[in-house]
Amino acid sequence: MTHEEHMRQALELARACMADGDVPVGCVIVDARGHIIGRGRNRREADHSAIAHAEIEAITQACQAVGSWRLEGCTLYVTLEPCPMCAGAIINARIREVRYGAREEKSGCCGSVLNLFEERFNHHPRIYAGLLEADCRALLEEFFTGLRKPPEKFSI
Repeated sequence: MTHEEHMRQALELARACMADGDVPVGCVIVDARGHIIGRGRNRREADHSAIAHAEIEAITQACQAVGSWRLEGCTLYVTLEPCPMCAGAIINARIREVRYGAREEKSGCCGSVLNLFEERFNHHPRIYAGLLEADCRALLEEFFTGLRKPPEKFSI
């Protein structure tokens, strides 16, 4: 599969969030052979949990799949730039590279607010921004537009 195909898998997971009222963020983790070993989607509203982010769910599943907390050689694809918590988890899991779609200007830690991967940690994932950015951004805009839309008036 190509990078775009992996991101399309993440986009499908993101679309599933909308039904639960969660911000549409999806993530897949691919091993060095190109196999998806972890999938995740944002479940903060559904699970009532501040840590139920797509990346955390995908990292947990990938670690279980390989039987280790180390995900060396893996690539993480996510529709929205990781936050500080998720960037920290990516560093701790030793993920080789991150490919994300849309920038997150308010909390993104792969360059928008800061780049956690450039700090003095013991691991430095490579970052590739803007993969299917227009598709990722459009999904987020659709979600937030729906939240702001006034309720329809019914006439009897």
